[in-house]
Amino acid sequence: MEFTIFTLILLAVVVIYLVSGIKIVPQAELQVIERLGRYHRTLHGGLNFIIPVIDRVRSKFGTQEQVIDIPVQKVITRDNVSIVIDGLVFLRVNNAEHATYEILDLKHAIAQLAQTTLRSEIGKMDLDDTLSSRDTLNATLMIALDNASGGWGAKVTRVEISDISVPEAVQHAMELQLRAERERRATETEAEGLKNATIAKAEGDRQKAFKEAEAIERTADAKRYEQIQLAEGQQQAIVMLAQAMQANPNAAEFLLAKDRIKAWEGIAASDSANKVVIPYEATELVGALSVLQGVLSQAGVAK
Repeated sequence: MEFTIFTLILLAVVVIYLVSGIKIVPQAELQVIERLGRYHRTLHGGLNFIIPVIDRVRSKFGTQEQVIDIPVQKVITRDNVSIVIDGLVFLRVNNAEHATYEILDLKHAIAQLAQTTLRSEIGKMDLDDTLSSRDTLNATLMIALDNASGGWGAKVTRVEISDISVPEAVQHAMELQLRAERERRATETEAEGLKNATIAKAEGDRQKAFKEAEAIERTADAKRYEQIQLAEGQQQAIVMLAQAMQANPNAAEFLLAKDRIKAWEGIAASDSANKVVIPYEATELVGALSVLQGVLSQAGVAK
């Protein structure tokens, strides 16, 4: 009976010992196992076995992305403006061994490193750059934290500056500056519009004057061409007349007689009853008629 009880107790102890060597690790969790005080291995999600008493769990880490809050702090920019800033750091633990033995408190270390890096980077920037370059600041912080945390078994995935607060006096001055900048831009835009309108008007006047000068030039060319043609016609008529006069000596007398007869026809057709016209030399009319009769006779003979 005593042997049976001892056997049962021993069996129970063995069962308990064996059961305590079974480790079921949840998904997305890493457990660091030490054997006799030294690092032995890292357990991953699922069923694992250890040696009870000899092996023990040293630390546990989740592999999910974790959020670390950067404490609110006052930072001075390069242009000596004091601002209040805070942010968030997102990271994952990818090496439980390094996270256990390379750093005492991973989250606290990341938060402190983020604070010091943030102060250093803000100190290199003016206030305007700090407010308008959050993306650049986030990227710079992420690179700096990721390089430092790489040896701690963690990977920084993202850094976000959540809030930047400036003193009320500085904010009021910024609003005044923004208003002045808007008024300056409006004035410049108006001046630019007036300048463009003046240039357009001057260009229109220049084009108008050019067109008018071109029209005058074309009119002058037309008149000059007309006068040239008229002069050429008169020149040809004179040449022809000279040639006719050389061929017939009585041609000149013929023309003069023709003009005299035409003049006397005009005088004869006048309705005036109070005028008596006496030619200076009456025989000239008779001579003109005889000349005209001779020329016509020669012309008939020529035909």
